[in-house]
Amino acid sequence: MYSDKENVNILTSLLVNHGVNKAVVCPGSRNAPIVHNLNECPDVECYPVTDERSAGFYALGIAQATGSPVVVCVTSGTALLNLLPAVAEAFYQHLPLVVVSADRPSQWINQLDGQTIPQNGALGSFVKKSINLPEPHDEEERWFCNRMINEALISCACGACGPVHINVPITEPLYSFTQTKLPVERKIEFVSANADTSKARTLMLDRFAHSSRPMIVIGQSHTESLSERLSKYLQSNAVVLIEPLSAGGAQRYLDEIVRCVENDEHYSPDFILYIGDCIVSKSIKKFLRKAARKAEVWMASEDGKIADTLMNAVGVIEGNVSGLLDTIVFDNCKDYYQLWHDSVEVKNIVEKCRSFIPKYSQMSAVKAFEEAIAHHDIIRHYANSMSVRLGCIYSKGYLYVNRGINGIEGSLSTAAGYSLASDKDVYCVIGDLSFFYDQNALWNRNIGGNLKILLLNNGGGAIFGKFEGLKDSNARDNLVMAKHDTSAGGICIANHINHIEAFNAETLKVGLDKLINMKSDNPTLLEVFTDAENDMNVIKEYYTSI
Repeated sequence: MYSDKENVNILTSLLVNHGVNKAVVCPGSRNAPIVHNLNECPDVECYPVTDERSAGFYALGIAQATGSPVVVCVTSGTALLNLLPAVAEAFYQHLPLVVVSADRPSQWINQLDGQTIPQNGALGSFVKKSINLPEPHDEEERWFCNRMINEALISCACGACGPVHINVPITEPLYSFTQTKLPVERKIEFVSANADTSKARTLMLDRFAHSSRPMIVIGQSHTESLSERLSKYLQSNAVVLIEPLSAGGAQRYLDEIVRCVENDEHYSPDFILYIGDCIVSKSIKKFLRKAARKAEVWMASEDGKIADTLMNAVGVIEGNVSGLLDTIVFDNCKDYYQLWHDSVEVKNIVEKCRSFIPKYSQMSAVKAFEEAIAHHDIIRHYANSMSVRLGCIYSKGYLYVNRGINGIEGSLSTAAGYSLASDKDVYCVIGDLSFFYDQNALWNRNIGGNLKILLLNNGGGAIFGKFEGLKDSNARDNLVMAKHDTSAGGICIANHINHIEAFNAETLKVGLDKLINMKSDNPTLLEVFTDAENDMNVIKEYYTSI
């Protein structure tokens, strides 16, 4: 029988799955559920050592002899601190030590409760990774617990080995051993760049080749060579979903297509290979996470980073991603490819997107702007929130955007900095809150006429207006959306910026012509004034129409 503590059982199951079969255990009450579980596992041999300082070095010696990860398990309080000398030695000897410390619930730290100290991160820079497990209450917390343990155990044994710290808060009662078996936990396989490529083929490539609905998903990427390979795969019966913000790989209307087909199981993949960084669209992430519940998911990256964004990865491949793509074979997925690329349904969605004509709004301003610069050799910078969402609908070129973290600060400064290092015209499409937040970007004597700004001013953070629940809040307009009646005119005068205004479709057309064709040694800004409520209604009309 095993403990009824879910985080302890997930940890125990994954230790066994990752091949850990030796544990040095120290006496204590808080760590008793962990020690009990380890002792119950037929594949784990436990060695009792009372002195924690000595226990750490016992585990070190076992790791030296076996070359395999070894657990050293201690109770809460100063017991953990006694392991530091051995952990430091393991760090510099590159030995795979798995420190497992039981802990009191976080709410009792520094509340004058015995054996309760801040344990999370207590081993500092002497461990490769330190994690603090939740006590799961729902499926997302279970996933989080599973993912973190996988990450820690992979980190311990991959590359230059080294110690890791797994801190396990455990709430009383401690001594309930009612579970007849350990949970079946997802183990994330890790294929190192130094591994034989045949291992990667066995674990992933063959299964990809034999799946009937395989899909390659490309998050944000700045690698042009990767995009060239993707073009080849798009012509060879592969379904590839490419983040619109990826270099050279933008797919038009991807978000709209996914919204329309997300509930049709025929479009859902049975195998996903995920490459690159973030995906902007919440609809695409929702679709892929739903599919990942049934599909086999693998991640591939140059650095082997474990980012389980679809919440069900079974493996991570580290190394040359372009080389990996060259080895993929597509044998059984022609029908799936035709469904995504040649079906009448998809063609109808694309046609509806193309034919939608927005009335005067931020959406019509971005559409007109992108059409006006379509044949110009320029650089596009889009600010976060609604600006980049509109850009993804209408832009046919690569969009620079600070979407790593997705903050609104610094968008204008980033575009201004780019303009200093470029001979091309640099356009920054930006909303009002982002612009006024970062207005000091214009307080710089070095910026010149190649910086051009399209400011979308609807008097607040209108994107927050789409949340139905917020409409009932008295704080929505003035506090959440930060409603205002500020214009950029004074800022432009103070910083010697050419200022143009647009209030309707006619003045927008004239203003865009000036923005694009005006010759000046100073930056130029076109401020497009719209109504926030109307802007949101136009967006709703667009998605309703398709």
